[in-house]
Amino acid sequence: MWKKSELREAPEPLEGPVVGTITGGTIIWFVLFLAQLPFYGWFADHDRTWWVWTCLAGGGLGLLGIWYVRKRDAAIKRAAAARDAGPTPVDAV
Repeated sequence: MWKKSELREAPEPLEGPVVGTITGGTIIWFVLFLAQLPFYGWFADHDRTWWVWTCLAGGGLGLLGIWYVRKRDAAIKRAAAARDAGPTPVDAV
């Protein structure tokens, strides 16, 4: 029996403005954290303080994500520049 996945190849992954997307998401997490701080008492009364700390954790993880995608983007650009430059004298030997 054949599988449906054998009919065609998988498409290439989409590349978009990854750094901008992660940066925007991180900003949203921090804005949500700051917007909830004035209502911390209400969250504490209703046993929902985890909402506040989830937003802070999302912002912190977003900072790690920004660092990661910037390094990845730079590595992709370096690889493309090396590929376009052609072989170096060391590679030609």
